[in-house]
Amino acid sequence: MFIPSYPTPHINAKPGDFADTVLMPGDPLRAKWIAETFLCNAVPVNNVRGVQGYTGSYRGSRVSVMASGMGMPSMGIYAYELFTTFGVKRILRVGSAGGISDKVAVRDLVIAQGACTNSNFMSQYHLNGTFAPIANFSLLQKAAAVCEEKGIAFAVGNLLSSDTFYNDDEDRPAYDTSVGMWGKMGVLAVEMEAAALYATAARTGREALAICTISDHLVTGEALDAAARQESFSEMIETALETALRQEDAQ
Repeated sequence: MFIPSYPTPHINAKPGDFADTVLMPGDPLRAKWIAETFLCNAVPVNNVRGVQGYTGSYRGSRVSVMASGMGMPSMGIYAYELFTTFGVKRILRVGSAGGISDKVAVRDLVIAQGACTNSNFMSQYHLNGTFAPIANFSLLQKAAAVCEEKGIAFAVGNLLSSDTFYNDDEDRPAYDTSVGMWGKMGVLAVEMEAAALYATAARTGREALAICTISDHLVTGEALDAAARQESFSEMIETALETALRQEDAQ
């Protein structure tokens, strides 16, 4: 039986410091921006290794935000500790992704129904097969409803959580690279954390959802400038917060 011990090696917080819902961008400075921009009365609850975490409120409901860092190993560490030690019920990843399908364009949100991966992360579970990590359906359904009501362009489908950002096949046409091959299977976009979050949530019996903004498109070469990226990220954060609020109201 897992017995919580405070603080953990990576989170210097106390019982009750985190809300039931945690938004997780990759970037610690984006966590700070979310706390200062969208939450009321946000207070810092973690800063180990510069990974900033805050707890405040959104429309009267308690919400936390903390960075995950880059990559599946980092996400796996923070998600596991938040779920098992700090009693967090749900984590919503909010981040950027690169489009690899003609079904998405820059500025669109991708609500990740599932998360494929080229990582060896799943081998730890000793399964005689391939584990397909998926989102919590209730969260996914609510996120799609929020987007529809607000008129935000979105797509629901698979992400690819990649272990690499720089690939050795980058001199080949985008549609013919190892990432591009996933696009041929209907995967919408590539990022680096969602599969670890979904697997950790499955193992711990918690809820997870990844909502990503298409900040650039690996096939068309389009990319958002700084101003457009910030505006699109705001839509993503508001969608995640509204989704979390509706989930809490329903439980």
